[in-house]
Amino acid sequence: MKQKTSNDELNRLTEEEFKATKKLPVVLVLDNVRSMHNVGAAFRTADAFLIESIYLCGITAKPPHREIEKTAIGATQTVTWKHFENTMDAIAKLKTNGYKVYTVEQTDEKTWLQDVEVNEHEKIALVFGHEMNGVALEVVQAADANIEIPQWGSKHSLNISVSVGVVLWEVVKKMQFYH
Repeated sequence: MKQKTSNDELNRLTEEEFKATKKLPVVLVLDNVRSMHNVGAAFRTADAFLIESIYLCGITAKPPHREIEKTAIGATQTVTWKHFENTMDAIAKLKTNGYKVYTVEQTDEKTWLQDVEVNEHEKIALVFGHEMNGVALEVVQAADANIEIPQWGSKHSLNISVSVGVVLWEVVKKMQFYH
């Protein structure tokens, strides 16, 4: 008979073990994300995929905050993060440090998510934008490439928390970063 895996059987890393573990060379950049639940979800997903760090930009809320923690469930303690007043400053820092910067946005010049080519040694940053306005145009224009998630319904809009999960899963598969 099928059984659910118990918490003890999940072999969860302690906070110290997480911090000492090799991370995927990916930085999530949140460009003026207004929902603290989306911020918390990004932290939780970054923890799940062992992402290097998160850059919180502009109006994006910063930990510690009760509303972020509701969704993050402690991931703000494990995932490294930094705040930037301006997203373009974050992009400049990433590029200076050798990251290829991708926005996740609907643009005229795009690479479909399934066609993005990355490898386990490439450092990348993934920029997700404001819930209504998306990634700022200047950030889109400064990016090395723009990724679009294929959608076939009537809305052509996914919540940021869903987009982060979908994109990170595809990136992790392509980087072949499995423990």
